[in-house]
Amino acid sequence: MVSKRMIYIFIFVLVIGVAYTGWKLTSRNAYESAEYVVLKSDGAFELREYPDLMLATTDATSRQGNGGSFGRLFKYISGGNEDQKKIAMTTPVFMEDESTAASGKMSFVVPKKVADGNIPHPTDQRVRLTQRSGGLFAVIRFAGRENQSMLDDQQRKLEDWIRNEGYERIGEPEFAGYDPPWTLGPLRRNEILIRIRQK
Repeated sequence: MVSKRMIYIFIFVLVIGVAYTGWKLTSRNAYESAEYVVLKSDGAFELREYPDLMLATTDATSRQGNGGSFGRLFKYISGGNEDQKKIAMTTPVFMEDESTAASGKMSFVVPKKVADGNIPHPTDQRVRLTQRSGGLFAVIRFAGRENQSMLDDQQRKLEDWIRNEGYERIGEPEFAGYDPPWTLGPLRRNEILIRIRQK
């Protein structure tokens, strides 16, 4: 006869299994991620080479997507385009640093398979297709729920690393977020990227 203890253990294992499966299906692991090659790794810092990327882009008044910027992009990939085609979600979501522009930008990366074919045009004029030119980027990776103080601190660290490594900044900072909103702060993958060149 099966004991109550065995039943509890079975239920516990089942709940953990379901929770883990749900997390895997809704976390960044479930999505295609923008390609890049790591040329150098130094703790939280990386030197990366990115190829050209096609983006669906819209204006945003904050990193959090106030004014419906995330919603506009999500509507585009959910069929809000001329072909009424659903497009897979990808990571990361790129956000321009608003301290460098009157209005920031939020962008979804178009999946490689879609980008290599005919990319559906958005029906919302506030969403546009843009190309992010490839090149050399310095990157810092960090966890936590981003706030302005944290982002400023991480950007300073990245800029110090760029100078110490003998590179020159030639682009504005970009924030890249990899996780859905419900991901716990310590498990979140956040990055700041700055386009650079050798001095």
